[in-house]
Amino acid sequence: MINNWKIIPAFILLVLSATALFAQDLEDLSFGTDNSLDIATWNIEWFPKNGQATVEYVTQILQQLDLDILAMQELDNKDMFDQMLDALPAYTGYYESAWFAGLAYIYKTESVAINDIYEIYTTSPYWSAFPRSPMVMDMNFMGENYLLINNHFKCCGDGTLDMNDESDEEKRRYNAASLLKEYIDTNLSDKNVLVLGDLNDDIAEASQNNVFQMILDDPDNYLFVDFEIANGSSSNWSYPTWPSHLDHILITNELFDELDDIDAQTIKVDEYLDGGWNEYDYNISDHRPVAVKFNFNSNINGDINGDGMLNIQDIILIVTMVLDDDYSSVADMNEDGTINILDVVLAAFIILNPES
Repeated sequence: MINNWKIIPAFILLVLSATALFAQDLEDLSFGTDNSLDIATWNIEWFPKNGQATVEYVTQILQQLDLDILAMQELDNKDMFDQMLDALPAYTGYYESAWFAGLAYIYKTESVAINDIYEIYTTSPYWSAFPRSPMVMDMNFMGENYLLINNHFKCCGDGTLDMNDESDEEKRRYNAASLLKEYIDTNLSDKNVLVLGDLNDDIAEASQNNVFQMILDDPDNYLFVDFEIANGSSSNWSYPTWPSHLDHILITNELFDELDDIDAQTIKVDEYLDGGWNEYDYNISDHRPVAVKFNFNSNINGDINGDGMLNIQDIILIVTMVLDDDYSSVADMNEDGTINILDVVLAAFIILNPES
């Protein structure tokens, strides 16, 4: 074996220089790959927030992200939504509802086969828990069946869960989470289920005020794939205006076998705009998308872009994650729960010593 430890510092310096020289813009934004199931949830703040400008921004963002499915909240203008879809020939959308409340799906027609889309908890006894009825997508991807449940829980509150007050905002969210769990336990107990959306509360909150505690208390059956995000740096949270992480993706235990190949992250689109957060908030939304990637046909540690190999493109992506204080389990080369220069060094060593 040729030992290349001595040239690793120069190699890393070269990558850092390249990362610094080329400023990020929307053309550098990416997430989905051909070898993965890529799903995101996005509260898009009453689309289109800034009219035609929003349509153009979101069209380009979706083209770059290359998602298989987007669960959207706060769709306001159906005509402009349809106009956007006309500019996205690889996609179609769905927003039909008995009582339209802004939930929608956008999905890639080539990779996603829809079996059914329907709503649950639509009748008046459930309107307090669900101001917007959850929207279920039953679909197949690569021959496997999945069910997604898109949600937008009641907002606001004082941070205290009052179990004796049915009008308390936290209690309404608690009831919604409990009803969703009951529905899955009763009807979908052996299915690949993802619950996602703007759930308007913190999954990492103390137990006495955590509206998701009944789910967190059942770790054999449920897992929030974004829990490390919620429990980590505020720079990775989905709602920066009032720093909090409100948008979540929950999976059932039928998907636990994929955990080593799951990557969840907040997609910080604002960092790819010249005007940063101000430009993003004015033209697009006050929430960032939260996404999950189920990697198939690739067990290569550090393969961030999912192309089946570890190479210089992955090094650049890992360096970018270090600089942005991002986290991805795929990029965590030494599995210490953080992304730092050690992960860059390990990835560089593997590339320079392929036979080691």
